[in-house]
Amino acid sequence: MIKNEYLQCIKAYNVAPDRGLILWSEVEKNYSQTDRHHHTLTHLESLVSELLPLKDRFENWCTIVFAIVYHDIIYRSWKKNNEEKSADLAVVRLREISYPEAEISRCKELILATKQHQPLDEITNLFTDADLSILGCDAATYEAYFNQIRREYSIYPDLIYNLGRKKVLHHFLEMARIFKTDHFYDKYENQARVNLQKELNLLNG
Repeated sequence: MIKNEYLQCIKAYNVAPDRGLILWSEVEKNYSQTDRHHHTLTHLESLVSELLPLKDRFENWCTIVFAIVYHDIIYRSWKKNNEEKSADLAVVRLREISYPEAEISRCKELILATKQHQPLDEITNLFTDADLSILGCDAATYEAYFNQIRREYSIYPDLIYNLGRKKVLHHFLEMARIFKTDHFYDKYENQARVNLQKELNLLNG
């Protein structure tokens, strides 16, 4: 689904089909790296499936598609600047296809917003809420997710990883609302809190 949405958006800017496939192959290569377990093409498919039903809310759907595609294209678990590097690459690639500068800036803003997931405007909130939607999935899917995250951080021993992970879980659980938009709050908030608390209990032994 995400590949088709991406190529359709590329095509709308008169990019030759072979060039579009080259651009997509870069995306596919990065998201298929062996050290990725959650931040994969499956994650992109999840985001587009969450946001496509809300397409009419977005002034420019292609900007959302490009933000989905590029938001984790650079990802190293031990780095603190993944979002910035991903946003920078998005800017380069979108300028190559002569995407409007205002929309490039918007795409960059959306990508950078996934670093802190702070409340901003409604469109950004929908995007970052979709990025967190995995937190509110069914228990089995959530368990698979947190095991995938652990594998991505496998360079860290349990003592260090568990301390950091518990800090993240407490951060979410202490929020008045995990999901900023009513759409995602109604859909995922309650289950997300159940999932996060269960993982925290496991880490606490």
